[in-house]
Formats: sequence, C-alpha cells, structure tokens
Amino acid sequence: MTTPSLVGTWALVRGTCTAADGTPRPTPYGPMGMGRVSFTEDGRMVAVVCDSRPELPAGSAREYNSYCGTYTFDGHRLVTKVFANSDTSRLSADQVRDIRFEGKYLVMRPPARLMPAGSSEQREIWWEKIADV
Repeated sequence: MTTPSLVGTWALVRGTCTAADGTPRPTPYGPMGMGRVSFTEDGRMVAVVCDSRPELPAGSAREYNSYCGTYTFDGHRLVTKVFANSDTSRLSADQVRDIRFEGKYLVMRPPARLMPAGSSEQREIWWEKIADV
C-alpha cells in the first residue's frame, strides 16, 4: 500500500485535544477553526491557522499560528525547518509532527504540549485536501 501524497493544499477540518488522563480539552482554534497548509514537491511549506469566530467570549485570546519553511516527510513523520513563525520562540527548533491518513483526511499530531500547571495535552489537527498544488 502506498502512502497518499502530502503535496498540495489542505484545509483545516477540525482539531481535537485531550489531557494526559484522556479528559477532553477545548478544541484547538475554537469551534470555528480556519486554516490552510500547503506542501510543494520541492520541499517547501506554509501554514496558517486561527480561531475565526467574529467575537470571542470575554477574557479569551484568539488562538493563531502561522509558519513557513522547508520539510521532509518519510510517510509517517513530518519535520519542518521553520524559517518564519508568528511565535518567534519556535524558530530555534524543527517542528515535528506524526502524520497519518484516514480516508481523505491528513491527521497531524504534534508532540504533547506541557501546560502551565505541569500537566500535558495532546492535539490532533485534521485536514482535507482542496488542491493538488
């Protein structure tokens, strides 16, 4: 069985997040997440994701991230050498994502994130291909 191609433009479909104990956490990028990620054949990529709600609940911050760079993909693991990022703290290290394909969906799973209280959470971001280039 061959691995589907990563090359193309993908639209954010949904995100999930769970705490280390399996408890559901708030949806990444809110209930109206919007995003695109594009991968070229020559190993370049660009991604942008955000919470696209017109208004957020009082006291909430809009979740947003964008980055670009070069990538390698072995069929299971995506490694991106980040050239620019909306979060400058992420410029010093490669971004690593485990990748799987479920039907027409590309599922990205970053490493678990440490939370301020010392716990961790695991995100999965689901994408659907909207263009081949």
